[in-house]
Amino acid sequence: MNDTPEPHRVVLAGAHGYGRNYLPVLRELAAEGAAVLAGVCDLRPVPDSLLDGLGSPVFGSDLGALVRETGADVAVVATPLHTHAPLGLAALEAGAHVQMEKPPASSFAEFTALRDASERLGRACQVGFQSLGSAAPQRVRDLVREGAVGTVRGIGAHGAWSRDTAYYQRAPWAGRRRLDGVDVVDGALTNPFAHAVATVLALDGGTVETVETELYRAFDIEADDTSCVRVRTSGGLADGTPLVVAVTLAAPVQQPPVITVHGDAGRISYWYTEDRVRLERTGEEARETTDDRTVLLRNLIDHLAASRNGAAAGTPLLVPLSSTEGFMRVLESVRTGGDPRPLPADDLPGADGARRRVVPGITELVTAAADGLALYSELPRFAALAGRAA
Repeated sequence: MNDTPEPHRVVLAGAHGYGRNYLPVLRELAAEGAAVLAGVCDLRPVPDSLLDGLGSPVFGSDLGALVRETGADVAVVATPLHTHAPLGLAALEAGAHVQMEKPPASSFAEFTALRDASERLGRACQVGFQSLGSAAPQRVRDLVREGAVGTVRGIGAHGAWSRDTAYYQRAPWAGRRRLDGVDVVDGALTNPFAHAVATVLALDGGTVETVETELYRAFDIEADDTSCVRVRTSGGLADGTPLVVAVTLAAPVQQPPVITVHGDAGRISYWYTEDRVRLERTGEEARETTDDRTVLLRNLIDHLAASRNGAAAGTPLLVPLSSTEGFMRVLESVRTGGDPRPLPADDLPGADGARRRVVPGITELVTAAADGLALYSELPRFAALAGRAA
């Protein structure tokens, strides 16, 4: 009698673009006998070389039908933003658990429908906020609860990245608020820096009470590329003090984003793309650590395997869909907010004929907002900048 469990059958929706990032872990899981790539759902042909070492998956353009045809119990959704919720629902209804890319939905109503379906059908749904697969967020929470920085005054995050016109020309939905009447919400806070927003909210762990947003654009797009949001929560680490995320895609030089917990006795800085944490206290030498990160698809497979084997404790999901409600409340505020206002920017050459847009002094501005736990409009240096665009 063979007691070796059958590998989980996986369907990948979206093999081009970001979906390629799932191929290495799928190869690892296949080599371990934990999973097999049973199907690939895409609207474009996928070259055989891309799927080298992954067997002979079935191809199709209808995710629900492909899940049923292959008997897949896991669907990975790595498709354009505005298709996440519809495809996630289709996979759940067809019988699969879901690993989906962020954002999980393009409106709070879509998010609610997805969450309700997951709960009704008893199927797992996890969201690809990779930074939350790291041990670093728990390290930060433990330090705060131990009193390492005293009383928390707030949490600020800032990110300064550089994009060019090619970034917004890569797909019809890029830089759009809506496309063909469907919400997309491809703004700085909800897509490239969605991880910053989600990680700040996860560190705090409270219930979102209020959301304030300020949305601007340096590029000729519908959505925001330079934005800030201030959230207040109840019951979390910050408990009523400000949570601020200030970001831009129009910086002169790209820098790693950082989240800072501000306390009255010190501060904790967390570079979430590097899993690096630094504790600084007055009069003491700074202490820095780097933590390991779990790949979220592997975590989902482990979770399902534990459930299949009847493990009492099991392996919990690291980023269950329900845990992203706070992020979705921020996205909803961005979605329903007014159109982003233009900012003056220098027009500079990019790679291969593309153009960059750089807002003068923007790196210093996003840093000041995060450090001061302020919105852009509350900073004197922003008034002069915004006035130039009037």
